[in-house]
Amino acid sequence: MTQLSNLKNTHRRTINVQRVGRGVGSKRGKTCCRGHKGEGSRRGWKRMYGYEGGQMRLYWKLPCRGFTRGRFETPTFILNLESLNRFFNDGEVVNRQTLHDKGFISRAFLKQGGSIKILSKGKIEKKVIIEADSFSQAAIKKLEDAKISYKVITT
Repeated sequence: MTQLSNLKNTHRRTINVQRVGRGVGSKRGKTCCRGHKGEGSRRGWKRMYGYEGGQMRLYWKLPCRGFTRGRFETPTFILNLESLNRFFNDGEVVNRQTLHDKGFISRAFLKQGGSIKILSKGKIEKKVIIEADSFSQAAIKKLEDAKISYKVITT
């Protein structure tokens, strides 16, 4: 008959935990392999991240300042062909100013001299004139197939 005292957990692996502080004959008695005194011997001590045993820590030796190319990067505004199809009408010119007027790009973007790139996602049926800094190869192919004029602007 099954009783509570006879039940065993068959799903969990049993881990033999080394018991410390149980006398001299247990190999883990007295100081419990922590040595004498010092912070490592105390209860609740954890090794500090980056601590190198009294040697100056590596992250203290590394320079605080560094180089990032973020200051020199120009922001790029990416525009898909499907967006042009949706928000522009036939005969309209797509350039920085019209994109700003329609609320696509901010005045700060214009001041920073950000570039505009046209990507090929979607179809374009409207005959618009596109002036942008760069085009993807697939976008150029789609524009040429649809006989839509585009112009690469170099700034």
